[in-house]
Amino acid sequence: MNSPADSGAHRPTPVAVVTGSDSGIGRATAVRLAADGMDIGITWHTDEDGARRTAEEVRAHGRRAAVRHMDLTELPDAADAVDRLAQELGRIDVLVNNAGTGTATPFLDMEYATVRGVLDVDLIGPFLCGQLAARRMIRQGGGGRIVNVTSVHEHQPRVGAAPYCAAKGGLGLLTQVMALELAEHGITVNAVAPGEIATPMTGQEDEDVTSTSRPGVPLGRPGDAREVASVIAFLASEDASYVTGASWVVDGGMLRMGPQAGSHLESDAWRRP
Repeated sequence: MNSPADSGAHRPTPVAVVTGSDSGIGRATAVRLAADGMDIGITWHTDEDGARRTAEEVRAHGRRAAVRHMDLTELPDAADAVDRLAQELGRIDVLVNNAGTGTATPFLDMEYATVRGVLDVDLIGPFLCGQLAARRMIRQGGGGRIVNVTSVHEHQPRVGAAPYCAAKGGLGLLTQVMALELAEHGITVNAVAPGEIATPMTGQEDEDVTSTSRPGVPLGRPGDAREVASVIAFLASEDASYVTGASWVVDGGMLRMGPQAGSHLESDAWRRP
């Protein structure tokens, strides 16, 4: 894959497509990759204004931005946005499968349409987007990077999140299969598994994470979207050229506390024997 440092007269500027980049982790990732020298393809589901603001931030770094609507409940056609963005920007070197959704409904009360929708957005959508991106990367040559944004619930369950956990767990294993099959083409595939991150999805958009107490998280606070974006940016870079098939947890130590402790403990008593 061409790195930003290699781009110039003889190498095209690398292009990254970041799904769900109208806010939160997606926006932070798009802006970080632009700062690292990439042109950015941006997708949005319901927040077109947010996507336009992301594009403005990308362009402020001197990079090109292209914006497309993507509703991953309308598969398989919705995944074509990846191809359209790659065509508009001339290539694709990095795909970040970030778009996602979740639930807070007990298993026994879950309706089929909800289950189907979460699986489409969180698992089948990334599968199809990854196929389209990988096929383009192979045709253009030079390898590539795919980063699938999962969750700590790729690794541990949470009450009320049955289809979300199933999808994220599936995406984690899909990441490993993709890594094995695409390695011969020079394409690395990794997962990034965030814990509680201050984003619209958690009702904490633009929150100062240092002022929010999370006693059950060893680092004592939620994460900032830019902290996740930094890990994604590493995996999208030449520095990670020998990293594939891995899941990078970004959770302030939450998983070490057990599957539900992070956001449920209300005191620091656990820190003392």
